Amino acid sequence: MIKIQMKEFDLEKTSRSGQCFRMNPVPGQEGRYALIAYGKYLEIEKGEDGFLFSCTQEEWEALWADYFDCGRDYRKIYKAVDKKDKYMQKAVTYGNGIRILKQEVFETTISFIISQQNNISRIKKCVESLCESFGEERYNYKGEKYYKFPTAERLARLSEQDLRGCNLGYRSRYILKSARMIAEGEINFAGLTGMTYEEARAELMKLCGVGIKVAECICLFALHHVDAFPVDTHIQTVLLKYYPEGFPFERYKGYAGILQQYAFYYDIYAKV
Repeated sequence: MIKIQMKEFDLEKTSRSGQCFRMNPVPGQEGRYALIAYGKYLEIEKGEDGFLFSCTQEEWEALWADYFDCGRDYRKIYKAVDKKDKYMQKAVTYGNGIRILKQEVFETTISFIISQQNNISRIKKCVESLCESFGEERYNYKGEKYYKFPTAERLARLSEQDLRGCNLGYRSRYILKSARMIAEGEINFAGLTGMTYEEARAELMKLCGVGIKVAECICLFALHHVDAFPVDTHIQTVLLKYYPEGFPFERYKGYAGILQQYAFYYDIYAKV
């Protein structure tokens, strides 16, 4: 375990925020979370004077520091919210500690195809079923079995019926077609990381089952284009009620997508 000082980071909020689906509490260990990403297994726990991560310093610097967006000053973003924007002030305060994770692009693409007309709990179950059925078997540092997210090539070899066994329903067709398009090079998937936000969004929307909302999610949660602004039913409700003249994108340029995540979290959980 290594200890890392991280400000503006809340494990529970981030795990429940709807941006990642393989970060969950460790059963029987309050305050401890397990994450599977980039084929690796990581446990995280908040200590008295920092966060404990079950990785080496080298692995932290090579992967996890970027994954948890450690180079961004979230306090600066909180302070930049317009004082007159009462709704966003409340949303940012409520969601304080959520970070935008930099996730693997293919996993994020398939996960958000699954997310359509779905809730967070069910998405997590579907993603885990997909991994257990078709992902590569690995063992963590405790000798416990876990599964990598399946590759595009692996999914491309399946049938729609295979995927329906993971309770994916009509999304099975979208996943299969998209995996085949990626595996066969029908879109420039490998080049997404070098594209502008607009270019990446347009390229992603060539995939089967990827509309504007899913493309925006991939741009924000995997490619880290923080001006990407996914609009689902929750955000649509927020925009109609609190921003009838339109969201102030120019005012929040450079972090609008991060604020979108706080609004999404606030709309889901503040009413509970």
